[in-house]
Amino acid sequence: MSTPTIAILATLDTKGPEAAYLATRIRAAQARPLLIDIGVVGTPGTPPDISREAVAQAGGTDLGTLLENPTRQAAAPVMVEGAKNLLQQAVAGGEVQGVVGLGGTQGTPTCTEIMRALPYGLPKIMVSTVASGDTAPFVDIKDITMMFSVGDILGLNPVTRMVLSNAAGAACGMAKDGVGLEPQPGDKPLIGMTNLGVLTAGAMHAIDLFHAAGYEVIVFHAVGSGGRAMEQLMKEGVIGAVFDYALGEIADELYDGLRAADAERLTVAGTLGLPQVICPGGAEHIGLMVDEPNVPPEKYKNHQFVFHNPVIFAPRLNETEYVAVAEEIARRLEHTKGRAVMMLPLAGTSRYGVEGGPLRDPVGDRAFFDTLKAALPNTIEVVEREAQAEDEAFVAEAVERLIGLIEAN
Repeated sequence: MSTPTIAILATLDTKGPEAAYLATRIRAAQARPLLIDIGVVGTPGTPPDISREAVAQAGGTDLGTLLENPTRQAAAPVMVEGAKNLLQQAVAGGEVQGVVGLGGTQGTPTCTEIMRALPYGLPKIMVSTVASGDTAPFVDIKDITMMFSVGDILGLNPVTRMVLSNAAGAACGMAKDGVGLEPQPGDKPLIGMTNLGVLTAGAMHAIDLFHAAGYEVIVFHAVGSGGRAMEQLMKEGVIGAVFDYALGEIADELYDGLRAADAERLTVAGTLGLPQVICPGGAEHIGLMVDEPNVPPEKYKNHQFVFHNPVIFAPRLNETEYVAVAEEIARRLEHTKGRAVMMLPLAGTSRYGVEGGPLRDPVGDRAFFDTLKAALPNTIEVVEREAQAEDEAFVAEAVERLIGLIEAN
């Protein structure tokens, strides 16, 4: 891409000079700026390429209607929807190759909500006054780069010009690099895999086996955001088969752990009919952040437990709690259309739960496995093995079964 177009998202009534300066730096980097005004009230401080009137219209409401009784609660959803629609069309048509947003506590959530609707791989940079804090609500599971503005985005000065120049250079450099999400060569789909630290040896062995068979693998750390990102890439058609090796996100969803994903987790591959092999890795425990290092919470003092690190506490679920996880896993898989295998490692679902591990509980494991087998839909083949989840033979069979499902098409 020799001359990319970089869209700029800003409320031009309050950030006109800053957006105009950013545009000059994009031009200096041999790219084209596209100024999109997402403001509602006030007068634009610099002429937009796409006006607020056009954005509102694309969001389904006339700007005049919004101005009759202007409130952020009424205007923001319209402007977000309009900018999403315009940018999605432009990106799909090859007319925009990157996006930069400018904002504070109000502009940041607006711009990043728009960015989250855009595809993975498209450069997305948010220059924000709140980028030095918790950015998870803004980034969520998309590849948004947060850049702290240092000073408020309110007037040009040496620091602000430097930050905006860096943002322009970053966006243009990313866009010109030209590395995007390309389809897997030939007829082999990209495989999505989940993993946890208590399964890493098995995951590494699986990756080697998939590579030997000519498949590429993208691994997701199953700590909530990882599983959700994997399933979003399934929806976008990037991932075509799934080795769901770690289901700790389901346990944490039920018991308020830090690895919790959302209610959709574990439903997407089955709904789409993608080939999938599933293993309930790491589901026997949850992860909790503790206030005092190495001190277990009162609620879990009577559970088996281990500290994953000084502040992440991992209690073993008791039999009743673990059975509830099995029931929840089965419920989420009830609409699976087939092409799915559940692999059960009867000797332990993670290195914490194996013989000699700190969370070993054979009675609880048996209750979990029996419940899961009874509750799973008959569209899912169940395979039981007297093995640990990281045993090489167990992993090899799981890999072979997924390849078999893929190549049976």
